[in-house]
Amino acid sequence: MRGLLTRRDSILIFLILLLAYGYVMPRWADWSQNSRVNLVRAMVEQGTTRIDAYVENTGDYALFEGHAYTDKAPGPAFAGLPFYAAVSPLLDQPFIASKLAGLAGGGAMSSTLNPEGTGIQNDKIRHFVALLTVTITTVAIPAAAFGVLLYATLGWFGFSRGIRLVVTLGYALATPALAYAGNFYSHQFTAVLLFGAFALLLGVGETRLGDSTRESQGAAFSLPRNRTSSRPIRRALLFGLLCGFALISEYPSTIIIAAFGVVALLRFTPRQLGVAVVGGLLPLMLMTIYDLRSFGTIIPVGYAHSALWQDQHHTGFLSITYPRPEALWGLTFSPFRGLFVRAPWLLLAVPGFVLWWRTREQRTAWWVALVATVGLTLFYGSSVMWWGGYGVGPRYLVPMLPFLALATAYAIRWLWTSLAGRVATIALVSVSGVLTWAETVAGQTLPPDSFRQPWFEYTVPAWIEGHIARNFGMALGLQGVASLIPLAILMALMLTFLLVPRRPLAAQEAATEQCNRPTPATSVVSEKPSG
Repeated sequence: MRGLLTRRDSILIFLILLLAYGYVMPRWADWSQNSRVNLVRAMVEQGTTRIDAYVENTGDYALFEGHAYTDKAPGPAFAGLPFYAAVSPLLDQPFIASKLAGLAGGGAMSSTLNPEGTGIQNDKIRHFVALLTVTITTVAIPAAAFGVLLYATLGWFGFSRGIRLVVTLGYALATPALAYAGNFYSHQFTAVLLFGAFALLLGVGETRLGDSTRESQGAAFSLPRNRTSSRPIRRALLFGLLCGFALISEYPSTIIIAAFGVVALLRFTPRQLGVAVVGGLLPLMLMTIYDLRSFGTIIPVGYAHSALWQDQHHTGFLSITYPRPEALWGLTFSPFRGLFVRAPWLLLAVPGFVLWWRTREQRTAWWVALVATVGLTLFYGSSVMWWGGYGVGPRYLVPMLPFLALATAYAIRWLWTSLAGRVATIALVSVSGVLTWAETVAGQTLPPDSFRQPWFEYTVPAWIEGHIARNFGMALGLQGVASLIPLAILMALMLTFLLVPRRPLAAQEAATEQCNRPTPATSVVSEKPSG
């Protein structure tokens, strides 16, 4: 990706996002996360896929032939397995066990415990360490690295540094992606896999934007052909692996993967296509072994055996019927779970898609991004469980957020040509950031689905009462809102270093902005096909 980002930018973006995602600890009383961690622990500690020994901490489980299993797609658990396997033996060491007990049960951390609960127990400590380990290694670190990839991809599309920073930081810190990058859910994990596959399909870092004639022929989507180097083959293999792992992590990602597949069929060489298929089959084989061992079938049936959600999963096809207006409204504009209520800056994607189409650039990418956003929204708008339980916004839509953010870049580029437009854009992203952070760090659980007005019934009261999610500031002895002070200081310092470029970089940015300013002449030409 040489030329698309500087080492300074990439390091700072990664560190900022890792701090943001890792500072607040994952919720340990969360059914969805516990269900996945239970599978990790069962495979490491007992060599089985049955979670009978751990099932009391979750309601998200499947019952089959008298045994309990997770009812979740197994991809994230498979990814977290080697990391917990490396950490697990250390937890039996007396010195480490005593230190963990003191950290979890003492000082400011103890004030976050439920006074009516059972307190700190050895198994709870082990479970929390397992949760923290798999969250940091398989979700937070990849999500932070993904910010660098998104920044580079925007550069490959030709956007200036200022726009790239706004979109990258806006996506990473001012959308519900923030909440799910610091918890062991499958949604942000899947978003990273899908957009990574998308970047490979584009050839980010391998080819640059061509003229409109080459783009109309789809050249921008072709991995380099007629080369003796093995790089195109490796990229095709990685593309397949990412798609396959996304599929076994979130089954509805099939919608987006299908769009990728159409492009791959048209643009990959036969050899690349074969390698990509092999790469995609490897994770599917892993899931097949898991399903055969757990349920005696090659078909993923965990949800079909959910113990507490039989009525919902037996409505339509595993809760999917047809798009419902109330569900579509709920996913987009409702105070309950609406995406654009929490991240209003993403509404720029609507004019962004229009402006993107009018540029005649990357038309195939435009179609893929549109299918990803509209397809996933309609799919979950057809579910009788569209809200997804506890959550910050519509967690089911998180995998399509990077594609939505990409479309906003075209609207932001239009706004960026004036001072007023820049101020409005930054203000909109900032408001989204405040709304997202406030809801993400409030309380010891994500907002429950029993509150139809989570802002007024859960988030604001939690902040007023100082009920802040467990975080590493509490390990330092700070309580409540004060525990976020170290995070705020470190984030402010690193953002300052990132947003205030060095003098040569600032001069280069100004020159780039001047070149990107539209003029009547270039606007007319851009609407005409080349040649």
